[in-house]
Amino acid sequence: MSPLSIASPLTPRRLKRLPLALLLAGSAGWSASWAEEAPVPQASPAKSSANKAKADGGQLQTVTVTARRREESSQNVPTPMSVIGGQALESQRVYRIQDLQQLVPSVNVAYMHARQSSVSIRGLGNNPASDGLEGSVGLYIDNVYLGRPGMAVFDLMDIEQLEVLRGPQGTLFGKNTTAGVINISTRAPSFTPERSIETSLGEDGYFQTKGTLSGPLTDELAGRFSAYRTRSDGDIKNEHDGHDLNGGSRQGFRGQLLYKPNESFNLRWIGDYNEEDSSAGTRVLYSTGPTINGSNVYESRAAAAGATLVNGSHRKVNLDNDQHVTVFQGGTSLEANWTLPSDFTLTSVSSYRWWNFTPRNDDGLNVPATYNAGVSVEDKQWSQEFRLASPSGGFFDYVLGAYYFGSDLDNKSFAYYGPKADIWNGTPNGALNDVTSIGKGKIRTDSFALFAQGTWHLTERLDFTAGLRGTYEEKTASVGRDAPLGGVAVTGAAANARRGRAGAYDSGDLNQYSTSPSGLLNLSYRFSDDLLGYATLSHGEKSGGVNLAVGSAPTAGADSLLIGTERANNAELGFKSTLWDRRLQLNANLFWTQVNGYQTNAYDYGNRVQYLTNAGSVRSRGVEVESTLVPLRGLTLNLNGSYNDVRYLSYKDAPCPPEVSLRPGAPASCDLTGHQVVGASKWIANANGEYKWNLDNGLEEYVTASYAFRSKAVGTVEDSQYGQIPSYAVVNLSTGLRGNYEQGQWDVSLWLKNAFDKTYYTTLWTGGNGGYEGLLGTPRTLGVTGRYDF
Repeated sequence: MSPLSIASPLTPRRLKRLPLALLLAGSAGWSASWAEEAPVPQASPAKSSANKAKADGGQLQTVTVTARRREESSQNVPTPMSVIGGQALESQRVYRIQDLQQLVPSVNVAYMHARQSSVSIRGLGNNPASDGLEGSVGLYIDNVYLGRPGMAVFDLMDIEQLEVLRGPQGTLFGKNTTAGVINISTRAPSFTPERSIETSLGEDGYFQTKGTLSGPLTDELAGRFSAYRTRSDGDIKNEHDGHDLNGGSRQGFRGQLLYKPNESFNLRWIGDYNEEDSSAGTRVLYSTGPTINGSNVYESRAAAAGATLVNGSHRKVNLDNDQHVTVFQGGTSLEANWTLPSDFTLTSVSSYRWWNFTPRNDDGLNVPATYNAGVSVEDKQWSQEFRLASPSGGFFDYVLGAYYFGSDLDNKSFAYYGPKADIWNGTPNGALNDVTSIGKGKIRTDSFALFAQGTWHLTERLDFTAGLRGTYEEKTASVGRDAPLGGVAVTGAAANARRGRAGAYDSGDLNQYSTSPSGLLNLSYRFSDDLLGYATLSHGEKSGGVNLAVGSAPTAGADSLLIGTERANNAELGFKSTLWDRRLQLNANLFWTQVNGYQTNAYDYGNRVQYLTNAGSVRSRGVEVESTLVPLRGLTLNLNGSYNDVRYLSYKDAPCPPEVSLRPGAPASCDLTGHQVVGASKWIANANGEYKWNLDNGLEEYVTASYAFRSKAVGTVEDSQYGQIPSYAVVNLSTGLRGNYEQGQWDVSLWLKNAFDKTYYTTLWTGGNGGYEGLLGTPRTLGVTGRYDF
C-alpha cells in the first residue's frame, strides 16, 4: 500500500454489530478517517482480518473489517472518528503524539515535555501537569489506559493504527473520559516472517533508526520485537554558552508473544521500555507582558537583576543553568480472548506500568535568580478489564464488562533560589535569596466500573443503541512542604514572604470519594446504500483530583487542594456518504457539548505556581468535515477541518490577566464568562495529497504534499491580550521511489518539514512578572529516509 492510500491499515478485531463496538477505517492515508466512537475488544490477528481499500480504476473501493463470520463496511457506522494508519504515520514522519494536531480536526496537544503535556478534543482537556488528576481525553495503547499523557510521549513505533474518538467515552470499554479518546494499536506478532529496518537523517543533527523482527517461534507461538533510537542536536540557540537546546535522545523497545493453540483461544503478551535524556521543553520569551504607568515589570526586574533578554522568535534563549529532563518508563500487558459456546467472546486485559520523570529547569534568565525548579514524579499504575460480547446477527446484540484501575503517584516539587531571587520575584530583600524549598505530594487512586452497551436492530435500516456505565473512585492523598533551608535570618515582611512562598506545611490525609455515571443513546438510519444518518446523545463524568503542590493552601485551607468532578453532556448529528461513482467519500457531523465543573490549569501570580481548578461551565459546539477524493488513477486527495466555538458559560472566580493583576488595587479574581477556552482554535483545516505513478522495472515514484492550518487561540487560562497564540499554517513536502529487490521491498524518500520555515508557537506558558513564554514549532527541516522490508 502506498503511504497515502485510501484506507488506513486495521488491527484485526472481534467485532459486533454495535455502533460503538465496531472498528472501521474510512477515508485514507494520514488524514482523518471515520469509524466508531470507542475502541473494541481486539481479537487474535490469526482469527480475523481487515481488507484494505484501494483506489483501483480511480474508484474508492469498499473498506471492510472482518468480524466473526461477517463483514461490515466502514460507512455503516453511525459515529465520527479519525483513523490514521501506521504506514501513513511512517511515511509522513509523524512519530510523536504532539504532531497529531497537524493531522486531524478538533485536536490540540499542549506539549512542553513529558510532564507538562495534555491532549484536548473539541477544546476540552487542556490541563497539563495534572499529577493528581486523570485527563479529560483518555490515551490507550493496545487496550491499556495510560493514567497521564506523559506516558505516551515517546516515539510511535511499529504502529498498526491510531484512532481519535470524540465525545464522552466509557460505556463500552476501559476508563471513563469526558472529551474523547486517542487509541493506539501496535502491530501484533505474525506467523509469517517480517523484518524491516529504517534509518532517517536530517538537519540539526537529526538521526533516527528503527527495526522490527516478527515471525513464528512454533506452530502455536509467534513473536515480535521492535526497537528505536532517535537523537537531535536541538533547534534553539543558548546565547549564554553557545549550546543548542531542545534536542537530546530517546530510545526504547517493545517485545511481544502471541500464543494461539486453536481457533477458540489466543493470548498476547506485550512488554515495553522507553527512556529520554533531552533538553525538551526549552521555552523562549514570547512576551514581556503589559506596560503599566510607564513601566514593564518583567523588563524592569530583569534589568535590575542584570539579565539580558533575547528575542524568542529568533529561536534564541539566554540561560545560565541547565534545561534538562529525563524520563524512564515501561510496562507489560496480557490480553486473552476466548470463543465460548454459542459464539460469545470473552476478553481479559491485564496491565502494569511505571513512569519516572525528573526535570531541571532554568528561570529563563542569564543571572542566578533560580538555579533549578520543577517537579519530579514517580508513578505506578495497574488495571484489569473483562468484556463479554454476544453473538451478532440477531435482533439484539451487546457487550458488557467490568474494569478496575489503580495508581500510586509520588511527586517532589523543588526550588533552589539564587542570590538574585528577591529582585526577580519582587519580594523583600532576604526573603528568597539562596533559599531552598522542597515539597512532596502523594496520591493513591482506586477506580471500579461496570459497563454495558447493546444495539436493537429495529428494521433493516433502523438501529437503536443504548449504553450505561457506573464508576466508583476513591482517592487518598497528602501534600506537604519542608521548612525552608538556607538564606539569611529575616523578620517582618521578608519573613512573611518566605513563609508564604516556602514555609513548612502539612495537609494531613485528604480523601475523595465519587460515583460517576455515563450513558449513551444512538439512533441511525440508512437512507440508501450510500447515505447513513445518525443522532447521538451521551453523558460522561470523571472524578475530581488533588493539587499535589502546596500553592495557596496555607491561607485557603487543605480543602482548597481538592478538585471537583467534571460532567459533560454531548449531542451529535451527522451523516456518512459515498458519492460520484465511488470517487468521493464525504462525512460530516454537528456537535454540541456542555461541561460543568470543567477541570483546567490556572496560575497563581502571588506564589508563582500552576494549580488545578474547576473553571465553572464550558460549552463546545461546532462542525467537523472529512473527505477523500480520487479524481484520477494514482491521485488521492484528502481534506478535513472543523469549526469549534468553545467558551465559558460561567467562570466568575477566574484568575486575572497581568494587565489587571499587576495594577495597584487589582481584584483578587476576574469574570471570564463568555471568553474563549484556552488552546482551542476556532478553525482547523488539513489538506494533503499524493500522486504516484509506475516506472519501468516495477519501480513506483511518488510525491506528497500537506497543508495544516490553525486559527489563533487563547494561550493561557486567564486570556491575556499578551498571551494569544497567533494563527499559523505549515506545509510539508516529500518525494520518493520504491520498488522490489529479490525477496524484499525498499523505499527511499526525501522530505521537507515546514517547507516555508514558518515561525509558530504550539503552546504558551505563564511566566513571572506578567511575561509569557512559548514553545516553538519545528523549523524547516530537510531529511532523507531509507526503509527496507525483507
